[in-house]
Amino acid sequence: MTMNMKKYLSLLFIVPAVWSCTFAQDAAQKKFAGEITEELAKKHLTILASPEFEGRGTGQEGGRKTVDYVAKQFEEFGLIKPVNGSYFQPVSLVKSVYAVKDFSIAGQTFTYGKDFYVQGENTLQEYNVDEIVFIGYGIQDEKYNDLKDIDVTGKVVVFINEGEPKDASGNSIITGTDKDSEWTRSRLKRLQELMKKNPKLIIATSSQVATGLPRISARLSSGRYGLKKENTPKENNATPMVIATENMVDQILKAKKTTLADVKKGIAESKKPNSFVIKSKLKANMGNNQEDLHDPNVLGLLEGSDLKEEIVVIGGHWDHDGILPDGTIFPGADDNGTGTVAVIDLARAFSAAKKAGNGPRRSILFIAYAAEEKGLLGSNFYVENPIYPLENTVACINVDMIGRIDDKHLEGNHNYVHVIGTNKLSSELNPLVEKANKDYVGLELDGMYNDPNDPMRLYYRSDHYNFAKKGIPALFFFSGLHPHYHTPEDTVEKIDFPMMVKREHLIFHTAWDMVNRDNKLVVDIPDDGGVR
Repeated sequence: MTMNMKKYLSLLFIVPAVWSCTFAQDAAQKKFAGEITEELAKKHLTILASPEFEGRGTGQEGGRKTVDYVAKQFEEFGLIKPVNGSYFQPVSLVKSVYAVKDFSIAGQTFTYGKDFYVQGENTLQEYNVDEIVFIGYGIQDEKYNDLKDIDVTGKVVVFINEGEPKDASGNSIITGTDKDSEWTRSRLKRLQELMKKNPKLIIATSSQVATGLPRISARLSSGRYGLKKENTPKENNATPMVIATENMVDQILKAKKTTLADVKKGIAESKKPNSFVIKSKLKANMGNNQEDLHDPNVLGLLEGSDLKEEIVVIGGHWDHDGILPDGTIFPGADDNGTGTVAVIDLARAFSAAKKAGNGPRRSILFIAYAAEEKGLLGSNFYVENPIYPLENTVACINVDMIGRIDDKHLEGNHNYVHVIGTNKLSSELNPLVEKANKDYVGLELDGMYNDPNDPMRLYYRSDHYNFAKKGIPALFFFSGLHPHYHTPEDTVEKIDFPMMVKREHLIFHTAWDMVNRDNKLVVDIPDDGGVR
């Protein structure tokens, strides 16, 4: 037998073996993708978006129930507890709520959330003064200066925080034309310049305050959230700004027997500032109250085989807007109940594959992130405090809202998904997703949000981006925005479960490639640093 004949015969044995292996892998993918079903997705989401879970709010009872629920699923699937024998990675959060215990002027009490709200960082303190300085539009310009020869250091000041003085023809006194000056075009300029004068307290008014207050008043007690920082100063005496209705300021001006309308008219007629001192006693007790919170990320590890030191992260945030003091619940069925369910479903499918002898080569770290709605805080905390070295984390998949049909597709093709990040960091991401879709699913892959000129900039606005900032290739699966986004109407009956599950199947096949390919994804596209 010739050497060529031997080679030919050996190829006859090798080719069927390779084909058989490929066929077996293909069959396994299809089989275990089938573990992700509409029935199970609906079961989990109906629970997580139920009134019992109260919108899964950060620092709320509904949030505590949510993390327990996710951890219970991870335990049932047999995932490893990677955080010192626990599924929970407590995220060090600080909740700041601005509290107003008292606010009165000339003996008249004004109500926080009805007459005014406050933008401030100061710690709780008392204010007790005998006079208030009215400074017109608060503009300090060479051609028009409301603060000329006025010292407001340590004083309470009131000003009109919109527009600028105009003459009878409607021309700006500052520009001399019908074009507004930078004092109006810039939202912050007059406040920034005023702060340099070191007033004790600022009261600002505009025509929009009265209409905007009802919309935000219920949320004032919800507070702001951030990651806790070491060595944060205990005292903060920064100047607070009271955003007051025009009616409230008119009540203040009563002591001078005038109104905002009269003041504006006088300035327009004289083309000169009209600033003055009001002899009225102001008493207030207000400031930030801070509370430490430790809402956890929920982590479960499915260990890989020959490449188990390399990690692929599959995650989505579990939190939403919770319940307001008035009892209003934001169920967050789509945002991000669907993403949380997807993490559970994918963990179940990959765990079933491993139990059947088709486990991943790379390890998969499933994460349900805390406090995404508060500023991507849970994922930020993880990448700064990783349980597994980031240099071993080779890819990240983020699932955030995959259960609805967005406005763009409402009258057209519903068989779609937005895949965001395919043109970032790794040139292998796009062909990987396209192949998984072509071979197994058949969705329209909408890349509109990958356009660098897209104004939404969604690539930078969900949890995957904290991984991308560390140079880790990341994909974000998303079904788009809809009219019920961040409203109490984001409910389970509006979810398109067949499409939700089809999108989960695409994520499963994409992840299967990531965890089983011979080589990890290349990183060959420079990070743009979040700049278009």
